[in-house]
Amino acid sequence: MPKRVGMEVSIGIAEAVKLCDVDVISAYPITPQTHIVEHLSELVANGELDAEFIPVESEHTAISVGAGASATGARVYTATSSQGLALMHEILFIVSSMRLPIVMTVANRALSAPINIWNDHSDIMAERDIGWIQTFAINGQEAYDLTFHAFRVAEDEKVQLPVVVNIDGFTLSHVIEPIELVEKELVDKYLPPRKPILTLHPDNPVTMGPVGIPEVYTEARKQLEVALMDSKEVVVKAWQEFKKIFGREYHPIETYKTKDAELIFVTMGSITETAMLAVDKLREKGEKVGLVYIRLWRPFPHEEFYNAIKKAKILAVLDRAISYGTNSGPVYTEIRSSLFDKKKKPYVQGFVAGLGGRDIPTERFFEMIEIARSAAEKGECPQYIHLDVKED
Repeated sequence: MPKRVGMEVSIGIAEAVKLCDVDVISAYPITPQTHIVEHLSELVANGELDAEFIPVESEHTAISVGAGASATGARVYTATSSQGLALMHEILFIVSSMRLPIVMTVANRALSAPINIWNDHSDIMAERDIGWIQTFAINGQEAYDLTFHAFRVAEDEKVQLPVVVNIDGFTLSHVIEPIELVEKELVDKYLPPRKPILTLHPDNPVTMGPVGIPEVYTEARKQLEVALMDSKEVVVKAWQEFKKIFGREYHPIETYKTKDAELIFVTMGSITETAMLAVDKLREKGEKVGLVYIRLWRPFPHEEFYNAIKKAKILAVLDRAISYGTNSGPVYTEIRSSLFDKKKKPYVQGFVAGLGGRDIPTERFFEMIEIARSAAEKGECPQYIHLDVKED
């Protein structure tokens, strides 16, 4: 029988990484992801995990070491957050372009300045276009499960791309939640040993990441885009296989009470469970509302998203980051772009809330439904509304 225990989500992620038999962990501590790599260092130190734990002097070095290790054929894991992710920026493109299947947990946290250690999605939204597969967890169980899924997808011979698993900093990373742990033999059944296609080795020299002259650079970038878009098929198949082995089911887009919904909230991350509660309360008042939440952020699942929302009249999209200079949030922009060629599409109203860890109570969703409905009835040109801003 599966063992269900109360566990800090960060510890659960580290335990999942252990079960994946990683070879190399390159790590630098940064709040709020530190507990993940701290626990992994303990597992290595006490002999529970046979891996090289490499403490480095910066996040830039952490991902650089990871890239080198992955290029030799090792199974590599790292984790970071906020300014640490930003410091990795230069190397993140190199990892995806060189098709190195590193798995990284990002404990989402606000970017400076001012310095803020609490949760929003501004760090990962600044890295939307790095060429990595990206998923979002809404709770501790998903954070645990998506770790296995990330390695399974990243190392698939049809994919060979790095994967980010996003978890909300503090809201998930430091919270104790019930997690159903899995058996090692089941993980081994789901996740085979890595079989690299091309590796660095002194006995068989190869060149990786050479200069891309104009005559080849365009094709190289196009190749990465095709690989990333084509990875969705493997992402979905890996979730189907996960259900067969572990019993839990995941999809790129998830729905909650949308069958007859006229207005649908759109969320990502742990705020999704608050949105579910808001939907329940609004339903009790007779409101025909529902919820769609995005689990697969890159590659964006356009078809699945449209099928989930196409019967709605209004979408209320909640962003936890600002796309500066566009008068919108990044998820809102993505959705409007995804729907631009659809003949039948709902009115889309964007909202930004919860920046820097500010609380988003269910009442915010009550405000969203009134604002979105009023704007749709007036036929106003959609733009994002920043909720809960102190004006004085």
